[in-house]
Amino acid sequence: MTPFFGELLGTFILMVLGNGVNANVSLNRTYGQNAGWIVISLGWGIAVFVAVFISGPISGAHINPAVTIGLAVAGKFPWKEVPFYIVSQMIGAFLGAWVTYLQYRPHFTATENADAKLGLFSTGPAIKSTVDNLMSEIIGTFVLVFAVFFLVSGEGLGSLDALPVGLLVLGIGLSLGGSTGYAINPARDLGPRIFHAIAPISGKRDSNWGYAWIPVIGPVLGALIAGLVYAML
Repeated sequence: MTPFFGELLGTFILMVLGNGVNANVSLNRTYGQNAGWIVISLGWGIAVFVAVFISGPISGAHINPAVTIGLAVAGKFPWKEVPFYIVSQMIGAFLGAWVTYLQYRPHFTATENADAKLGLFSTGPAIKSTVDNLMSEIIGTFVLVFAVFFLVSGEGLGSLDALPVGLLVLGIGLSLGGSTGYAINPARDLGPRIFHAIAPISGKRDSNWGYAWIPVIGPVLGALIAGLVYAML
């Protein structure tokens, strides 16, 4: 299997389990409804663990454009491969969102809250403040990417790195995720947001494109800073 497919598959698994826990907690008449932030953070940590374990031997398990960019800035990944990885991550994220919709389709119909239907796919601020929201995503992604540098062997992660990375994302969610929902991954936010915009979801709202640039630019900036800092060590 090619690295392109590995990144697509890994990001797909990440979104099926990550968007899946969001749906389980947010939508009406699920067994996990209102289970809370700890369940969501645990779900995302496990999603990262499984995705890295599967795709690590194939592609290095970046599963995140910010990680790919950060590794390239630090000289740990060739720039010529960056666009191909990002495209595959975006496709995987979109497909993962689609499968989440299929899994919970009756519950979308049973849910009147349009914000919840958007929020299970993409992030949004708890308190809207452009500068603070952007800074939140920069800080969270810096922690993610900087820590990943110390787990990487070669140009990416392997299966042995899966549990530490899953715990890392769990820690970020529990400690830093309460302000913006910790996208820390442009594909994780943008791919599902595009799906939400075009999918025939009953009773949905707009896809909040006015905010959409923050969970893209913030993680990229956080990754760039992490790569530069690591390169100076």
